Amino acid sequence: MSIKEKFKIKGKVALITGASKGIGAAIALALAEQGAKVVISSRKKEGIDKTVNSLTAAGLSAHGIVCNVGDEAQLKMLVEETITHFGGIDILVNNAATNPVYGPIDQADGGVFDKIMNINLRACFLLSNLCRPSMVEKGGGSIINISSVEGIKPSAGLGLYSISKAGLIMLTKTQAKEWGQQGIRSNVICPGLIKTKFSKALWSDEKNLAQFTKHLALNRMAEPDEIAGLALFLASDASSYCTGSTFTADGGFLIAG
Repeated sequence: MSIKEKFKIKGKVALITGASKGIGAAIALALAEQGAKVVISSRKKEGIDKTVNSLTAAGLSAHGIVCNVGDEAQLKMLVEETITHFGGIDILVNNAATNPVYGPIDQADGGVFDKIMNINLRACFLLSNLCRPSMVEKGGGSIINISSVEGIKPSAGLGLYSISKAGLIMLTKTQAKEWGQQGIRSNVICPGLIKTKFSKALWSDEKNLAQFTKHLALNRMAEPDEIAGLALFLASDASSYCTGSTFTADGGFLIAG
């Protein structure tokens, strides 16, 4: 098979959480352009419809499902509806995340801790488990967990978020170790600063942004579609020998002085 053919995922079914905007929407577009049938999942129907309509207008295959990943019953419904609509699941992108607080960990309470862990880690654990039987039935699959460089190198004020994302990295390694012989690969992407609504507080002030990016090797933040190519690689046969791996796309954040 040529390398060009290895990047094709025509007919594969990709379920993507947090896919109505930002990194999730960019990944959905990339996978759909390469022939995948994509499920756009998020909490708000309006955002889902906008993304689905954009993809279908371009002649791509997309289906929207409203789901709050913090609700286990809704996760089960998400998987069931995906299988009913498209016949199975080949690719899972655990992208949905939250970070409702900024400050030192000693000022956070148990409720905030539970909310962050529930969305950023527990939901990925549960949804992956729910998708596994369909992947096994289809002869294998690819799980792509979206963590963060904060899960490797924590910044001030983002402690709980960093803890949750570090846990997601270890979940990825555990999935890879336990499910590899079932044909399921699991890898994790750790983005740096990406221009999304989620990270707006970090880049909306030009002075703060300049102060941050001047320490980066590439001297800038990224656009969401700069993560999509890496996700496509991990979703396709081009990465067939990659599992349990951590891929960073951070403009040089981890090597900054």
